[in-house]
Amino acid sequence: MNTEKVVFKCHKIGGGKAEGEAIVSSDDICFYVVDPKTGKVIDKNHSLQGKSIANKVLILPSGKGSSVVQADGLYQLAMNNMAPKAMIIEHPDTVLVVSAIIMDIPIVDKVDRKFYEIISDHDWIEVDADNEKITVIKRSS
Repeated sequence: MNTEKVVFKCHKIGGGKAEGEAIVSSDDICFYVVDPKTGKVIDKNHSLQGKSIANKVLILPSGKGSSVVQADGLYQLAMNNMAPKAMIIEHPDTVLVVSAIIMDIPIVDKVDRKFYEIISDHDWIEVDADNEKITVIKRSS
């Protein structure tokens, strides 16, 4: 099996380091529509419906929902060890950013467009928010 590492610069929003399997959402997300016991998205109209975001690096356009439901949804996931390990967001919104920082989840933005063109579910990603870099490890056979 061959591996290829691609490094991208990013902008630190909430610090920390994490690594894990990528899960890519084409829709904004409200953590209140994620089952806190399984980490699975339960919104039938969401691109990740039925998929788990638990312990993965979540790549998403933005958050949605009020501060109460967004923060409580992420809190419930974190208390059940089902929260994402890190988040890469295209369009940060205050509610999602504050929720991630409170839950101590690394969150970054301002990633080169090429990142979004090459990334796919199951790629391995290392997010180093403190040093403002993302490493994507692509595996091929």
